[in-house]
Amino acid sequence: MLTVLDPRLSAEGEALQMAPALASLKGAVIGFIDNAKIGTERLYDHMVEMLKSRHGVAEVIRRRKPDTSRPVPDDMLAQLRGADAIISGIGD
Repeated sequence: MLTVLDPRLSAEGEALQMAPALASLKGAVIGFIDNAKIGTERLYDHMVEMLKSRHGVAEVIRRRKPDTSRPVPDDMLAQLRGADAIISGIGD
């Protein structure tokens, strides 16, 4: 027997809401969470350069997770609280 799940259906429980989009990146503070994968640092170096040179980002806060498979530690999240937006991804 094969069961196929429809990924378009919403999950049960409380719905999450997306934060509103920033009106502009000019002067913004952007946080980056590095997932500790080998390619993430180079990817983020490039993204930071583009965000600053092309979009006027004022400041970047970068933090690296101690382990790829674990959630971001609470103290690290606290260090990113001043950011207008946070980018997290996988750099494989």
